[in-house]
Amino acid sequence: MTALITDEIKAAIERVRQPIEQASGMPNEAYRDDDFFRFERDHVLSSTWVAIGFVDELIKPGYLKPYNFMGIPLLVVRNKQNDIEVFHNVCSHRGMVLVAEEGPAKPVIQCRYHSWCYGLDGALRATPHIGGVNHHDAEGFSREGKGLKPVRSRVWLGMVFVNLSGDAPSFDDFIEPLLKRWEPFVGRSGFDDVVPATDGSQLELEVNCNWKLAVENYCEAYHLPWVHPGLNSYSPLDEHYNLTIGNNASGQGSYKYTLSEVAGTYLPRFAHWPEAQITQAEYVSLYPNVLLGAQVDHVFAIILTPTSASTTHESLRLMYVGQEAGDTQYADCRKAVLEAWREVFTEDIFAIESMQQGRESPAFTGGSFSPVLDGPSHHFHNWVAARYLDAAR
Repeated sequence: MTALITDEIKAAIERVRQPIEQASGMPNEAYRDDDFFRFERDHVLSSTWVAIGFVDELIKPGYLKPYNFMGIPLLVVRNKQNDIEVFHNVCSHRGMVLVAEEGPAKPVIQCRYHSWCYGLDGALRATPHIGGVNHHDAEGFSREGKGLKPVRSRVWLGMVFVNLSGDAPSFDDFIEPLLKRWEPFVGRSGFDDVVPATDGSQLELEVNCNWKLAVENYCEAYHLPWVHPGLNSYSPLDEHYNLTIGNNASGQGSYKYTLSEVAGTYLPRFAHWPEAQITQAEYVSLYPNVLLGAQVDHVFAIILTPTSASTTHESLRLMYVGQEAGDTQYADCRKAVLEAWREVFTEDIFAIESMQQGRESPAFTGGSFSPVLDGPSHHFHNWVAARYLDAAR
């Protein structure tokens, strides 16, 4: 796959790495070519921590959930001890997909082809007739090491993260810069207190664009006055600032986020949030595929699941502060918050889909950046470009 990085493509990617005043964005092929889509799966997303879904999709202990992540079949298991583990969803015998539909787990996971059975810990438990009819063992064959292949995983903020390559830095190191950034607002363990409600919490969107365009768009506030006139009325562009957080995140913040005043909401608030910064909010792209927002009375996360070179699924969860925020007394407030964000995120669709269409033009060769307002988007382009060049080497 690294043969995709021709001298011409490499030169285009090197231009991404230039200072922002001279830099161009990633080349068109990185947004519309199926081979580049698979290249990014194997060399960009798989090499770091990527979110594959929300824990609330695994509704109870002893539950199985198959995921197809960019063509890779995965299996998320919530065992009887309520721990979540992730495996490659293939039988170690002949490579058949083990679990096709989500649902409660039986004591073992049984392959539908030759009935090899695995425990919820992934260990190979039974190999029917492997040594001939009614001989379930075979000389020279050991079940040891032939169980389901585990995927390095971690749960954070209600999301299941995986590192498919297995060699990324620890998740604690990965997330530490963001935790440090937001600690003055939510406290060191403040995210432990946020929970999604049973209503007013979810939004699913299908967008016809490459996943990177959704990240780039979210990073910057430059487009607010024209794409989000409603949001700009209570969180205006001139009250925004740029953010870069460590190597793996960038975004924007607002000094004047006043949805609670506009919508009349009165949700519970983070106890640690400074009173002097009560209208401050921050919106961060956690590379590669999570979009986060932190406000005094709620947090949201969007997982971007790339489904093809030109399509992406966006899954939103709104999370509120404390269990009481899910009570019926706050139902109208939760609904108002969800509808406000629904408007914002659906307003973005025409822009990111139109940029996708624009990548078909040979006249567009990566574009350019505002040295003042596009810093976070350039930071993300740099992050992607660095991984391309590492793979090419």
